[in-house]
Amino acid sequence: MPKRILAVDDSATMRQLVKMTLSRAGYEIVEAEDGSKGLEKASAEAFDLVLSDINMPVMTGIDLLRSLRKLPQYKFTPIVLVTTESQAEKKQEGKAAGATGWIVKPFEPEQLLAVVTKVLRC
Repeated sequence: MPKRILAVDDSATMRQLVKMTLSRAGYEIVEAEDGSKGLEKASAEAFDLVLSDINMPVMTGIDLLRSLRKLPQYKFTPIVLVTTESQAEKKQEGKAAGATGWIVKPFEPEQLLAVVTKVLRC
């Protein structure tokens, strides 16, 4: 059974890139357009990994991360922030909230695949 990944981003283009890249590698991708919808989907279904943008309407990626970490089923699930934010303080905020990793946009599809492969092995 393929690993299931929840991709949360307010950019349809970014979700499409993530889905295209990871689907080709055999992963099953479910999309959500903001943190609130991502939390709904994560609460209703099981995922092996969550990829989330930080800056989104309704609920930010950091708020989503904090909410997911409170759920028993996501306490140890890898959660990677995918964002244009590269400041050290933002990374620290993400790490403190429980982020497993960080990918700065723009990125090459190979970079995304490498990070996903690495965190899913752990």
